[in-house]
Amino acid sequence: MLKQYSYAERPDLIKQVRDMIRRSWPKFMLQDPIADRLWERMEDEFANFQFTLSDDNDRVVAMGNCMPFVWDGTPEGLPAQGWDGVFQQCFRDKDEGRPPNTLSALQAVVAPDQQGKGLSRLVIEAMKQIARQHGLTRFVAPVRPSLKSAYPLTSIDRYVCWVCADGAPFDPWMRVHWRMGARVIRIAPDSMTITGRVADWERWTGMRFPETGPYIVPGALVPVHIDTEQDEGCYVEPNVWMQHPPVSE
Repeated sequence: MLKQYSYAERPDLIKQVRDMIRRSWPKFMLQDPIADRLWERMEDEFANFQFTLSDDNDRVVAMGNCMPFVWDGTPEGLPAQGWDGVFQQCFRDKDEGRPPNTLSALQAVVAPDQQGKGLSRLVIEAMKQIARQHGLTRFVAPVRPSLKSAYPLTSIDRYVCWVCADGAPFDPWMRVHWRMGARVIRIAPDSMTITGRVADWERWTGMRFPETGPYIVPGALVPVHIDTEQDEGCYVEPNVWMQHPPVSE
């Protein structure tokens, strides 16, 4: 039986969480400047919205990050930048004293040896429970389509239209949300922007970038654009805003 703990309840488990995150993502995905700037503040000021799922031995097998913010309920009212945008809006709302009405998922991670057991669905259910506990009626997610990295040359607009025979999304992570009642309401074409020197990108990816141009990088949803003359690489990741049914139902 898994136990759910917030960071506020079990701060001693956060080190496990950070280790699991580092092992789960490509190195370049951990270089987002907005997340770097706000992450510790999120863990501190919104500790009740960050949680772990742990076994009887206190081993973290899955975790989730989510944030409350103000949303008017329209697709246009969602942060255009997705991940980066909701991060910033959450703190802007808090600093300006606006009571939130919506919960946004940020991240769900399952330990590699626990994948395929339905834990990702449990993480989403835990987020809905958190929304209810805080009186938030809406629940959305800037979903990172997990299989898009196998199709980096396909536009995100086309990719989200791919479906299975039963009408479910082709993408497995989108499909988890869809089977829980979520639907796509907006594309976030620049959900996260990561830049670095060419040497940084070579260190993060283990690749060489001899000339200027787009490069397909393992784990990236779209090509990384390298400019050797400017000594810069830039990755702009698209996500997909999905809205779940009202959490009160």
